[in-house]
Amino acid sequence: MKKIGTIVFVLFAYVLQAQTDTNYNLDEVVISGSRFPDKRKEVAQKIDVIKLEAIAFSNSNTTADLLQQSGKVLVQKSQQGGGSPIIRGFEASRILLVVDGVRLNNAIYRAGHLQNIITMDPSILAKAEIAYGPSSVVYGSDALGGVIHFHTRNPDLLSEDENPFSGGAMLRYASAANSMAGNLHFNVASKKVASFTSVSYSDFGDLKVGSVENGEYGNFNFRPYYVVTNNGVDELVKNDDKTIQVQSGYTQYDVLEKLLYQQNNKISHLLNFQYSTSTDIPRYDRLTDPLNDDSLRSAQWYYGPQERLMAAYEFKYQSVNKLFDMAHLTASYQAIEESRHDRRYGRTTLNHRTENVGVIGFNFDFSKSIKNSNIRYGLESYLNDVSSIAEAENIEDGTFEPLDTRYPDGGSTMNNFAGYISHNLKFGAGKWILNDGIRYNYNVLTAKFTDKSFFPFPYDEINQSNGALTGSLGLIYSPDNATRVALNGSTGFRTPNVDDLTKVFESEPGTIVVPNPDIKPEYTYNIDLNMVKVFADRVELELTGFYTIATNYFSTQPSTFEGEDSIMYDGELSQVLTTGNSASAYLYGFNAGIDIKISDMFSFASYITYTYGRIKTDSTPYPLDHIPPMYGRTSFNFKTDKIHAELFALYNGWKRIEDYNIVGGEDNEQYATVDGMPAWYTLNLKASYTIKDWLEVQAGCENILDLNYRVFASGIGAPGRNLFLALRTKF
Repeated sequence: MKKIGTIVFVLFAYVLQAQTDTNYNLDEVVISGSRFPDKRKEVAQKIDVIKLEAIAFSNSNTTADLLQQSGKVLVQKSQQGGGSPIIRGFEASRILLVVDGVRLNNAIYRAGHLQNIITMDPSILAKAEIAYGPSSVVYGSDALGGVIHFHTRNPDLLSEDENPFSGGAMLRYASAANSMAGNLHFNVASKKVASFTSVSYSDFGDLKVGSVENGEYGNFNFRPYYVVTNNGVDELVKNDDKTIQVQSGYTQYDVLEKLLYQQNNKISHLLNFQYSTSTDIPRYDRLTDPLNDDSLRSAQWYYGPQERLMAAYEFKYQSVNKLFDMAHLTASYQAIEESRHDRRYGRTTLNHRTENVGVIGFNFDFSKSIKNSNIRYGLESYLNDVSSIAEAENIEDGTFEPLDTRYPDGGSTMNNFAGYISHNLKFGAGKWILNDGIRYNYNVLTAKFTDKSFFPFPYDEINQSNGALTGSLGLIYSPDNATRVALNGSTGFRTPNVDDLTKVFESEPGTIVVPNPDIKPEYTYNIDLNMVKVFADRVELELTGFYTIATNYFSTQPSTFEGEDSIMYDGELSQVLTTGNSASAYLYGFNAGIDIKISDMFSFASYITYTYGRIKTDSTPYPLDHIPPMYGRTSFNFKTDKIHAELFALYNGWKRIEDYNIVGGEDNEQYATVDGMPAWYTLNLKASYTIKDWLEVQAGCENILDLNYRVFASGIGAPGRNLFLALRTKF
């Protein structure tokens, strides 16, 4: 340890003495702040950007892994085919996912752990923007902890001396899941019309965890046995290699097609088609739940193919007039199918529950510049239609029987309507910038219960409507191009959706969640201070602190059904829970980062995030769920015209069991040790070499030390030592 400390000290001293001409640029353009291009330094909200080059260099299996490896976001996983980002202690339906200006969150996005992000293929991304803190003025409901806005690659029109046909391909092998992935994309262009097409294939085997124990808890990720079914009989089988998480593999397919028509220098039309599907995805955490000391609870538990289809039309018009300088009109349609399939060990009944969601969306966004001001305003509407079906299959004779549905069997609708206006003003010779905005959102939800044979609900229909008014106010001070101080206050809201109001489901073994038609929207009130300072054009320091108050916070609480606090569900006596509004909660924390350009070839970066959250009570506050342990990333980079290499560490602090929410929360303490989730770190090395202008080879080793660890709240162990090799070509 003394030698390591000496090396770090020497490197740091060298950095402070180095003289370079590196130019850090705070003028990077972002979209997430207002739906229009803005310089990042002119947006009071903290926004991070993962660029195309970093995405390609990361060689992440999924977009969830891309976010985790960035060190800016912690990602929970219930199975290999998933990933639930956490931002500032908010997760799932309290984080808004957006792709190309279209919100992905729909009426059945749940508040627990949400795995839908894997339907976003990392191979098609041009960049990903992470906006921290409430963003409801621009984006509406669900943007409590922040927004992750994915921007997919656009077609390129033909310019002089360019080839009308161009493209590229990628092929990658990774050892931890014995996985293969490939992508083929190409651009066909004329001066007015261009098409971009991308097709991706990913095949993941069973994931292997690390073999090196993490102290006394090192083997809690091992898989000692699993269930196989032979001739209709379930058997426990000993796992020959306990580090293999048997029944965690799956395959995924992704397609993107964009067609651009540049009508003239003022008008453009863009068609955007995205489709993602998969094979069945095993729900690994449920497949490892114990029934007793010598058996497992489930013989089968898997998600059916997770399908996401999006078709969108975007119209852009630039014309200086009294009403606007730019207009963006987007119409979208999404079709999502999810299904859950489970069978208890030793039973013959395989339960099938399927949900289909159709979403029609409209966004009308306008921008107008007046002297030192920019005004952005718009209207938004998203119309959700949910259908839910269920049946129970007898695996012995192939017969089917009715089964209770996850959501109301008579169908559900949720419709949102909103209008917003935001504004920024430069004053004080451009050193000061004021950001402000306001939004009103109106939501209408209807759900119908037709079959009451399973649960005699005291109502035939749930109807709820509510409005929400939110605002933001930010002030930025930039005395020079190397300094930025931003104070930002904002409010956010989340209106109850179909999942919050109406679902019936087993949250964990021995508990049943029932509908609560009386829950109200939850709100957050946030203030944060962001400071950025660049020294000598080569060292950038950033520090952000935040404090958030949440009111009417949704939490799972003990309840009753027909006067009983426990009922029989799927053959098991289960405690009755429901989603309700807690009095209030509070969160605070900070992000800190440093980027150092040591020389033209060497650079250093380090980021760390800390969050603390509690639910208020009349006596002692208790832990809020979804609060991650302290986490971060530190890296050394080497880069020339042909070579790029990075040595980096990812790390998490302890999440002690006393900091878990065990009052119906979603921290999954059953998948931790008796003391909580142990601290961990991984060492990782990645490199790329450009052989020719058209050919690049990439290789790396993640989790070099083969550490056995698990990310907080996850139900599956993290990958062990992972060797990967990738080839990328362009033509």
